[in-house]
Amino acid sequence: MTRKPRHLRCTSLAITLLAIVALVLVAPRASAQDFGVKQLQGKVFTAQDSPIGGAIVYLQNSRNNDIKSYISDKDGAYHFADISADTDYTVWAAFQGKKTPTKTVSAFDSRKKVFLDLHMKE
Repeated sequence: MTRKPRHLRCTSLAITLLAIVALVLVAPRASAQDFGVKQLQGKVFTAQDSPIGGAIVYLQNSRNNDIKSYISDKDGAYHFADISADTDYTVWAAFQGKKTPTKTVSAFDSRKKVFLDLHMKE
């Protein structure tokens, strides 16, 4: 059995160490990206459970009070992508002078996709 020359063994060791360091440095960033955001989606309904197209759905950030809005589609569906997973949000909808009760999306909710339907009061 022949041994590799010393410089080849050192080169192999250096490459292996660099690969390990790269994995250690990159892995936390990838996992932080995966857990840093979530999605909120649902539908807006009348008090009689009919979908409402054209309702304005509001999403308020509890940290800075910024509000995003979305106009529900013909089936009443709405969708907010890439909302911060470590922030609480308040969501509600308005249509023709009426408003749904507010609901909260908690930072403690660990789901990547949160589904909340909003129902108008009579």
